[in-house]
Amino acid sequence: MQCPRCQHENPPGMKFCGECAAPLSSMCASCGTANPPGHKFCGQCAAPLRTAPSVAPESYTPKHLAEKILTSKAALEGERKQVTVDASHVVSV
Repeated sequence: MQCPRCQHENPPGMKFCGECAAPLSSMCASCGTANPPGHKFCGQCAAPLRTAPSVAPESYTPKHLAEKILTSKAALEGERKQVTVDASHVVSV
């Protein structure tokens, strides 16, 4: 997000500019209206201002753990078996 005061480019989700500390408004993707920081919906058209960030599991899973999970995938999935239950042998405790 670009700061309206100093034009510094800030990462998405920031409330204040990292360069000049000016409050950053949320621009509505639907109508382009600037909204105050912290608003969840546009004051002009009511469109949601924030979307959930799409984060890939690769970005937060340590490489050694991801490799361990992938190599032991069969063991983690378990085994499926067909079973039959006879209700006449159920015992209450």
